[in-house]
Amino acid sequence: MSSLVLVEDMAPHVRRLTLNRAEQLNAMTAELCQALHEEVARTAAERSCRALILTGAGRGFCAGLDLHGYGAAPEADGSDEPRDRLANQQHMSTLVLALRALPQPVIAAVNGPAAGFGLALALACDIRYAASSAIFRAAFINIGVSNCDMGTSWLLPRLIGASRSHELMLTGRRVGAEEALRIGLVADVVANGELPARALEAAAQIAALAPWGVRLTKRGMWSALEIPSEQAAVEYEDRQQIMATFGRALPEAVDAFLSKRDAEFAD
Repeated sequence: MSSLVLVEDMAPHVRRLTLNRAEQLNAMTAELCQALHEEVARTAAERSCRALILTGAGRGFCAGLDLHGYGAAPEADGSDEPRDRLANQQHMSTLVLALRALPQPVIAAVNGPAAGFGLALALACDIRYAASSAIFRAAFINIGVSNCDMGTSWLLPRLIGASRSHELMLTGRRVGAEEALRIGLVADVVANGELPARALEAAAQIAALAPWGVRLTKRGMWSALEIPSEQAAVEYEDRQQIMATFGRALPEAVDAFLSKRDAEFAD
C-alpha cells in the first residue's frame, strides 16, 4: 500500500507526498485514499516536519475518483449498502478535513488535472502552485451527481468568491492554469519542469520560520473563515498572540535579529 504514496524528505523539515497511480492520472481508490490517510496522520505526529508538499506522479495531480471502481473503505463490510456507501463517502471527505487540520502548512503542487476529488484535495491545501499544464474542474456534476461534495461548496467560495464559484460549480467547465491564477485559485503558475522547485522554495521558507508561530497562523487563518465578526476574530487573535509570547521562539528570533544571525528554532 505504501507504494501508492511516495514519501520523500526534500529538505530539512520539508516532506513531499506524491500520489503514485500515474497511469490513471492518480485517480482515487480506497487503497490510495487509505494510504494518504495514514501518511497524513503520521506527518501530523512528527514535529520535525514543518511543511508538507502534496503532488501527483506523472501527468496528473488527481483526476478524481477512479470510475472503474473506488473499492471499499475499511469500515465497509458489505453487510449494508447504504451504510457502506456512506463509509466510502466519509473515507474520502475526512481526508479533506485531515489536510485542513494538519498542523503543518500544506502546499499543493498541481502538475496536471485536478478534477472532482482532486480539486477538493487542492482546495484543502493552504497554498496552491500550478504547472502550466494544470487543469482544475468541479467534475461531480458531469457524472450526474451534485458538485457540492468533499468540502468543495465550502472551500471554493472562500478562496475565489461566491459568484465565480457558482459559475464553475454549475457548468462543470475546465479552468486552465492561467485563469486559475487570475481568479486567485492558485498563488503562482510556472513551467511544468519548474513546479517541484517552486513548491520546495515556498516550503523551505515556511520551514525556516518558528514552528509554533506557523502552526498558530495556519489554525488562525482557517478559523477566521468561520468566525462571524471582526470583533470575535480579533479576540481570538489576541489569545493566540499571548500564547505565542510564552514560547521559546520569540526570544530566539529577537536575539538572532540583534546578533545579525539566522534564527534556529526547535521543533
